[in-house]
Amino acid sequence: MESLEAATVFAALSVDSRLTLLRLLMAAGPSGMAAGDLAAGAGLPASTASFHLAALERAGLTQSTRQGRQIVHAARIAALRDVLLFLTETCCGGRPELCGDIARLLPPEPEETHGMTPAFNVLFLCTHNSARSIMAEAILGSIGGGRFHAYSAGSDPATAPNPDVIEKLRALGHDTAELRSKSWHEFTGPNAPRMDFVITLCDAVDGPVCPDFGGVAATAAWPLPDPNKFTGSAVERTAMLNVLYASLRRRLEIFTSLRFASLDRMAIKTRLDEIGVGLPTPVGAK
Repeated sequence: MESLEAATVFAALSVDSRLTLLRLLMAAGPSGMAAGDLAAGAGLPASTASFHLAALERAGLTQSTRQGRQIVHAARIAALRDVLLFLTETCCGGRPELCGDIARLLPPEPEETHGMTPAFNVLFLCTHNSARSIMAEAILGSIGGGRFHAYSAGSDPATAPNPDVIEKLRALGHDTAELRSKSWHEFTGPNAPRMDFVITLCDAVDGPVCPDFGGVAATAAWPLPDPNKFTGSAVERTAMLNVLYASLRRRLEIFTSLRFASLDRMAIKTRLDEIGVGLPTPVGAK
């Protein structure tokens, strides 16, 4: 850590409320806390807590992820270790061991602070698990090259996938035999596969509140319109599905090309968010 970076950290910690928020996050561990719970725990108005949390994140001391409609914050243990190392690296004539192993006061460094390596479990979520998430599961299953295991689920699952989506996937050469609509509760039990990524595909206005995946999964929101709400003629619906498929495939091709081994958790979260913006919305979708 350079002196200027350290000065930025100390400036961020110079406000009592920020110290309180950071102590709450340290107590919460790697799973972190929702912004509302942090505000309540610190006795701060939500807007004030948000202001101070943003300052802590800019200083690199915390990271935030979106889980459904909630923003969850977590302390970056590796960054705090760097601060302690900066303070002690010249201690006692360059012998910091004489100061005691201060780093032991911190919780164990979680695996997520290191780069991630395949294979990864990826869960796609939408409301009915009948169209968008089904399509994403099929695409990633095809292009993942064995490095990704794709799953999908919904907050209010339909009885079966959208037949137009299944027809489109089959026409494009995807295996649809195992695709089915199912509840996300299948992925929250003790015997469920551990998810590395959870990606919600709902519109911002109807996005589900995601279940708790233990703070392990990296989360992202890639909002896309619901094909079940598409209007227009059969030709227009086909065109809409084509654009939706292309949008999802482009996102997933970028996703699978990321160099996960060289990225820490915060960098991966940033890349996921970048993938979710700036891609076209199907014409005529409502």
